Amino acid sequence: MKVKLVDIIDAIDMMDQYSEYFLDKETGEIEWISDMAMSRDEQNEIYDRLDEHGFYRLPTSFELRDYDIMEEFIEGLPEAVQGRLYSAIQGRGAFRRFRDMIIKMGIEQVWYDFKADTYKRKAARWCEENGIEYE
Repeated sequence: MKVKLVDIIDAIDMMDQYSEYFLDKETGEIEWISDMAMSRDEQNEIYDRLDEHGFYRLPTSFELRDYDIMEEFIEGLPEAVQGRLYSAIQGRGAFRRFRDMIIKMGIEQVWYDFKADTYKRKAARWCEENGIEYE
């Protein structure tokens, strides 16, 4: 089975606290299950199919540690802007303040490119660790 890395990256990027994504071992398809958007019967239907075929659970944003990705991004920036961003990510509301600050600084696209590249590397590593071929 060969999967498209972009499909895994998209699933990781779309994940929230109410949903999970799985890779069906038989079909190679990404399956989405959401507590908020699906009935229990709809969820069970997908779980039954995954149990029958076998599956891999995709890493969650908690496992990918988005906060650590923000810190890594900040470390790669010039010292002149690091302090403002480090201050922005302290305490509650860190993600919102970070987003507001990168917009204000005009580096929003730089951040999104960095995050996309990081997700790509982590998705590739996840595939390799699970013996999954990808393109």
